[in-house]
Amino acid sequence: MRPLLTTGLIVSAVALACPSCSSDARRGYSFESTYDKSIGTVVVPVFRNYTGTPGLELELTEAIIKEIQSSTPMKATSAEPADSRLAGVLTGSDMKQLSIRSQTGLVQELAVQLTVDFDWTDARSGKPIVSRRGFTATDTFVPAVGVGERVEVGRQAAVQRMARDIVAEMRSAW
Repeated sequence: MRPLLTTGLIVSAVALACPSCSSDARRGYSFESTYDKSIGTVVVPVFRNYTGTPGLELELTEAIIKEIQSSTPMKATSAEPADSRLAGVLTGSDMKQLSIRSQTGLVQELAVQLTVDFDWTDARSGKPIVSRRGFTATDTFVPAVGVGERVEVGRQAAVQRMARDIVAEMRSAW
């Protein structure tokens, strides 16, 4: 146990003394957040839903707010004013067959694919920070006998993946 403690101290000392470990992520390693420090709050109105799957916009908006709160230094709010605004539209919700069981011909695995258009803008200046069109996220589920996952399992997994991916897009440029 003692060698681990010594190794940890050495690694910490090297990291602190490392000149390439700057706060500028473009210069090399960094221990600082890659999110813009000038943006403290984000208002996230409920995404619009053009998919025909009712309630999907509420699930996605809630997942995005939770992801912002848990993985960024920013605070998500539901009301203006805020430093920035993240708004979007769900444009697609599709299921794609991935595999078929050869013995029965029944679907073995399905994928749920969500597509959104979103804009993250600086509410103070009105300038766009990130804008994406046709942004997709896909996750799978297994409806086959024996596992029997429901469609909601795949849909919720795709919503969570989309929320993580959108929030990851909110990082500063490297």
